[in-house]
Amino acid sequence: MAEKKTTTKNVKTFEQTLWDTADKLRGTVESSEYKHVVLSLIFLKFVSDKFEARRQTLIDDGQQDYLDMVEFYTMKNVFYLPEHARWSTLQKQAKQDDIAVKIDTALHAVEKSNPSLKGALPDNYFSRMALDPSKLAALIDSINNIDTISDNEADLVGRVYEYFLGKFAATEGKGGGEFYTPKCVVNLLAEMIEPYQGKIYDPCCGSGGMFVQSIKFIDSHQGNQKDVSIYGQEYTATTYKLAKMNLAIRGISSNLGDVPADTFFKDQHPDLKADFILANPPFNLKAWRGNDELINDPRWAGYEVPPVGNANYAWILHMISKLSENGIAGFVLANGSMSTNTSGEGQIRQKLVENDLVDCMIALPGQLFYTTQIPVCLWFITKNKRAQQFSDDRKHFRDRRGETLFIDARNMGSMISRVHKELTTDDIAEITRTYHAWRGEAKDGDYRDVPGFCKSATLNDIKTNDYVLTPGRYVGGADIEDDGIAFETKMAELSQTLFKQMAEAEKLDSMIKKNLQGLGYGD
Repeated sequence: MAEKKTTTKNVKTFEQTLWDTADKLRGTVESSEYKHVVLSLIFLKFVSDKFEARRQTLIDDGQQDYLDMVEFYTMKNVFYLPEHARWSTLQKQAKQDDIAVKIDTALHAVEKSNPSLKGALPDNYFSRMALDPSKLAALIDSINNIDTISDNEADLVGRVYEYFLGKFAATEGKGGGEFYTPKCVVNLLAEMIEPYQGKIYDPCCGSGGMFVQSIKFIDSHQGNQKDVSIYGQEYTATTYKLAKMNLAIRGISSNLGDVPADTFFKDQHPDLKADFILANPPFNLKAWRGNDELINDPRWAGYEVPPVGNANYAWILHMISKLSENGIAGFVLANGSMSTNTSGEGQIRQKLVENDLVDCMIALPGQLFYTTQIPVCLWFITKNKRAQQFSDDRKHFRDRRGETLFIDARNMGSMISRVHKELTTDDIAEITRTYHAWRGEAKDGDYRDVPGFCKSATLNDIKTNDYVLTPGRYVGGADIEDDGIAFETKMAELSQTLFKQMAEAEKLDSMIKKNLQGLGYGD
């Protein structure tokens, strides 16, 4: 146990050292850009280490004739690298003035040799950035210290990658939030919806964090990642590449569409019916369509057309259209989505409630996100609230038709810096246990309403509250703990205290009056 703790500490120290090295690029590269420099190099080092290890295995097994056959690498989920694309080659050339060109050439060769990486790697990026060769060489030397093979922690590079994404989000201002969802929020979503098997979809996947956490959830619960299929879409080209690299690093097969594209206008998965949807759509996206565009889109069938001024409900309806009959969606939205009546949004929300699609609503604490102070909430949508028995015997759902669970988690979380809060492991466990118990999962015990925290509400309760879905409306105030002191005793003590304070106040008034008279301002 002590040895494991030491390893974690060393990794953390190394990550910080690597960050400090990368940070020296600021002067020659815009902060919004250099994540692509760093993460591309980390990716190249990782795939090179895997390649060299596989190559050595072939040599040890007497299979030298197959060293340059791509199939003998891909069969083991290893990318094939031509000699000029290998990290060892680049490392030897790091001090040369044309190292940027050599890196671009290497990345191009890796992508060309491995069809699954199509569109994943930067194209002539390093040459276009006109990087200082000496700073680039220093970064290569630092990344060279990542030993992905001998380290006992299998996901070392994944951890470094995740750490960098978080650091970039924390330091880049608003733009960072476009590709990074706080780890604790992603954890909570995965633990809530339990994506064991089936199709997982994220319509705005950013750097792929939802997928990574879904796979981690499966691994931590002794599942098999081969039981799930990953589908996603991302609009921003550079972020699309980050996602492909992030998944490739972990050996996660995925379908992110052929190209980066707008989910509303160029759906890359038109026929998909997903079992699990996890998403963090852009908050309150404006002008997402023209006034005359997507008016008759089949995704809004039976609902008002989502307004031009805010895409929140367009995302909700899009995700509902992608759900399988027994599927569940968990996603992050700004708090305004729970109560807005702007431009038909209230009517859409009312219809969602009447159609009995809203399974659970969670109000989250503030300061969770690196780049916005907008209060956020979690929605959980399902098409089937009937009793369900699952084939893997992991869980059983009770019949919860006509019910919605509300959880107010605004008082949870711990400050990890002056401006940033995280949900703890215990917080996540308490929220998920409450939801799973309410769904009827025997492993989580019996459910009960807890004033100030959770409430199982009926459709009539929601109707009485004008279809507002803010948990605070339903959970009420927390019970005040009885201290065992009789009411009469408390009142007598409080009265004595009050009388004493009033007497003190009279004395102070008299003193102030005297002082003012002495100064010539009295009667």
